[in-house]
Amino acid sequence: MSTPTRPGTETPAEADTAARAAAGGPADHADLAIRASGLHKAYGSHVAVGSVDLEVRRGEVFGVLGPNGAGKTTTIEILEGFRHRSGGSVSVLGEDPGQAGRAWRNRIGIVQQSGTDHEGWRVGELVEQIGLCYSDPLPVREALELVDLADRPKALLGSLSGGQRRRLDLALAVVGRPELLFLDEPTTGLDPQARRDCWHMIERLRDEGTTVLLTTHYLDEAERLADRVAVLAGGRVREVAPPAELGGGDAGTEVSWREDGRTRTVTTAEVGPVLEELRARLGADVPGLEIRRPSLESRYLRLIEDAGRDRAGEDTHERSRTR
Repeated sequence: MSTPTRPGTETPAEADTAARAAAGGPADHADLAIRASGLHKAYGSHVAVGSVDLEVRRGEVFGVLGPNGAGKTTTIEILEGFRHRSGGSVSVLGEDPGQAGRAWRNRIGIVQQSGTDHEGWRVGELVEQIGLCYSDPLPVREALELVDLADRPKALLGSLSGGQRRRLDLALAVVGRPELLFLDEPTTGLDPQARRDCWHMIERLRDEGTTVLLTTHYLDEAERLADRVAVLAGGRVREVAPPAELGGGDAGTEVSWREDGRTRTVTTAEVGPVLEELRARLGADVPGLEIRRPSLESRYLRLIEDAGRDRAGEDTHERSRTR
């Protein structure tokens, strides 16, 4: 794997890139591991991916969130070179994945949702075999140490637990020393401890300079791992931001209370005037009063709901236009 840069030894260009990334500003094309513009995929009249614009910086963990059917897996498979796009432009590590050859594939690693299915293989044998596909693979023991399986090289895959199988999938993905790692819902179905073990491995890879594109349904996972996240809904990117800022993370404070048998909530930058109005109307002891910062979950769900309303409005407009 690549070696992390020691603090204070960055070149001026690297320092400038890091500063832009920390500030959330635009990156130069040379700083980008992935760049997609107007990415589109349709199957006949069905549009799976509408028009996706995406930029992933080198060295970051980039999370992709979205409900089922949002177009996440289709988008990732296009970026991986496994599915042809219908339109738009895509650059991954400087090449079009739809036309890139073996040398390009030598630079990426992939963990898919389905996982490994080689029951009769032994752990070390499978890692060694996959390593032969790459020009400069990690030694088998080093790859297994990275995922805490160094004590299981002779174990049959059929004897591994679900968490161990997922760790093996990660070993197979990193044995080629990838610059860019695709992780499609890597912790689905794992128990809490196995999920956290996987998080530690992803953090270690990021610290060693690997760029990671992660799709997940777990918001705590995105909040823990991702430098930035994109929300896909209805085949389009609805927002890209650091998790703390997604959906207006700094937009205000949520005030909730009970009134007329219902829970009501408003988001405000000024809590004082809202409380004064509530107490004037409902009394000094406002029923069910809660004051909190909007969670990532509530901000994410608001984006999804807004996307659903936008999609419904677009469909209504299209039907009226074609009548």
